[in-house]
Amino acid sequence: MTDMTTRAGIAIDSRLATFLETEVLGPLGRDTGAFWQGFAALLATFAPRNAALLAKREALQAQIDAWHTDRAGQPHDPAAYRAFLTEIGYLVPEPGAFQIGTQNVDPEIATMAGPQLVVPILNARFLLNAANARWGSLYDAFYGTDALDAPPANPGGYDAARGAAVIARGRQFLDSAFPLASGSWADVTGRDGITLADPAQYIGETEKGLLFRNNGLHIEVVFDSGTPVGATDKAGIADIIVESALTTIADCEDSVAAVDAEDKLLAYTNWLGIIRGDLSESFEKGGKTLTRTLAGDKTFTAADGTTHTLSGRSLMFVRNVGHLMTNPAIRLPDGGEIPEGIMDAVFTSAISTLDVEGHGTFGNSRCGSIYIVKPKMHGPEECAFTNDLFDAVEDLLGLPRHTIKVGVMDEERRTSANLAACIHAVRDRIVFINTGFLDRTGDEIHTSMRAGPMLRKGAMKGSDWLKAYEARNVAIGLRHGLSGKAQIGKGMWAAPDLMGQMMVEKIAHLRAGANTAWVPSPTAATLHALHYHAEDVFAVQKTLPEPMGLDALLSIPLADGVNWSEAEIREELDNNCQGLLGYVVRWVDQGVGCSKVPDINDVGLMEDRATLRISSQHIANWLLHGVVSEAQVMDSLARMAAKVDAQNAGDPLYEPLTGNESGAAFSAAKELIFKGLEQPSGYTEPLLHAWRLRKKAG
Repeated sequence: MTDMTTRAGIAIDSRLATFLETEVLGPLGRDTGAFWQGFAALLATFAPRNAALLAKREALQAQIDAWHTDRAGQPHDPAAYRAFLTEIGYLVPEPGAFQIGTQNVDPEIATMAGPQLVVPILNARFLLNAANARWGSLYDAFYGTDALDAPPANPGGYDAARGAAVIARGRQFLDSAFPLASGSWADVTGRDGITLADPAQYIGETEKGLLFRNNGLHIEVVFDSGTPVGATDKAGIADIIVESALTTIADCEDSVAAVDAEDKLLAYTNWLGIIRGDLSESFEKGGKTLTRTLAGDKTFTAADGTTHTLSGRSLMFVRNVGHLMTNPAIRLPDGGEIPEGIMDAVFTSAISTLDVEGHGTFGNSRCGSIYIVKPKMHGPEECAFTNDLFDAVEDLLGLPRHTIKVGVMDEERRTSANLAACIHAVRDRIVFINTGFLDRTGDEIHTSMRAGPMLRKGAMKGSDWLKAYEARNVAIGLRHGLSGKAQIGKGMWAAPDLMGQMMVEKIAHLRAGANTAWVPSPTAATLHALHYHAEDVFAVQKTLPEPMGLDALLSIPLADGVNWSEAEIREELDNNCQGLLGYVVRWVDQGVGCSKVPDINDVGLMEDRATLRISSQHIANWLLHGVVSEAQVMDSLARMAAKVDAQNAGDPLYEPLTGNESGAAFSAAKELIFKGLEQPSGYTEPLLHAWRLRKKAG
């Protein structure tokens, strides 16, 4: 049973209260009594507004459901549909011409282009790895992945032939990004006498190497003949260190299973460790105990003899929870649970104020800003609510206006359709917009659930609405001045073992105008960074067309006239059920919110809750329209449970699904499907949280 205490009429978990007072408010010199009074006033204002916005979501959805139901069997009428969405307030008028006014934005966000990591905040080791992924070894990235033809044949020992191929590939990169005035990097015999075709690319000397910059990104060529690699290299080059993850999102949302005060305390404690600079994690590896801490800065001497530093760490965002969920860690005066997004806004901002006011060892933002990503907002009213909430949090903490910056995730249909108005609502604090296929498709299905059966998931990727969504996001961001002030991002490369394929495909994100894109690991960040040397994104952005119209975006991905075979239906159903079960067993049973989960073809994919949303909504849609039956779904769940059991046979913590169909994980998967129609916006969180809480309670 949670031990609760009372502050200004608010019941709060005593551990959370003590943590905030002693670890945050005390060092900040804030009066705790005044803080709690201000927090209570903030809740009295914003909790009812939060509830009203959620009620509006449901009201709009009910109207859309009724519209489609009334027109069942009739051809879709795009003009009438758009008029209807305007009439009910789903579509709002476009704002007039404007440019965002965000100020005090760090260059990693505003003027540099590079990879972005997303990491579960509950895992300190992963969090440290991501924060330290600002710099990565290109040699290690090539040697250990299939980015160089194939994975290493002998992971346990050194393959000299592969090592030589890695070195040759590294020289090719240097020739491409940093061409010499004459000859090739393959001919270099030492660090002296290296002359670049563009001398401005040379930045200075580090302790063991030379520092260069291209398209705003740095690389360090390390000369060290005392290492095994450097000793056999005719130039003595031991490695090429690439500036990789410019920014990282520490995630409190989709990639974590945080359902109560215990989980939230861990999230906030880890964020505090990042902000203070003292987060550490010890673990066993190779029979030894290792301790990981945050990396220090990189020092170099410029050509004029002056000394400078570059950050050794990724610039950190924190992703708060969206507007939907509540948490029992804090109770409102009426006994209801606190909206978790409001709790996150206050707690993560209070912790980040330590950085703003200079209490950290390293410092995160050199511009005095706090960076919060806000997911799952539906339309401009909800963005305006976030803007007002951040105003109130700044006042509560005594911060200058717009210290808190916001990243708006364009992953809900009403936001996509009104993106300019959403940006306008946060125009003086926005630093980020991005797209994401899974959540956005989940909302696409749920919004038009009653319009008819949807295309298969794979076919969705070629649909008109998705092309319009991706193109409009970039074009609207550029129209309103995000280039040079904020990030325009693209979604995750989900297959961490398929780096060769990533190197072929993910450069398309840059060519679409994105100055950042998500990657699943530090190694992937190092490899993806090469794309930003190959393409000058800011130059690309100047060539892109104006935004497309709304008609394509509002097209519905219906499977009109498609007659699937029984084999195709079974294949799609099995794919969805296997993905659901493979993720739920870890979320519900083990509290793991993001991990590499084998898909139906045994390819490891980085999965989070968005995977469940699209899979569960897709099955619910096919059930509703008679494409599949309940018996077919149950048959698929049973067969896929056996497959997931086999895939997890080597995990000592794993609890089998087969024979445990009444257990929490299998029950959660069933409810995600059979209660999918009634879930708010098709979200998975309410059911997952309920089953995880039940599991934790034993």
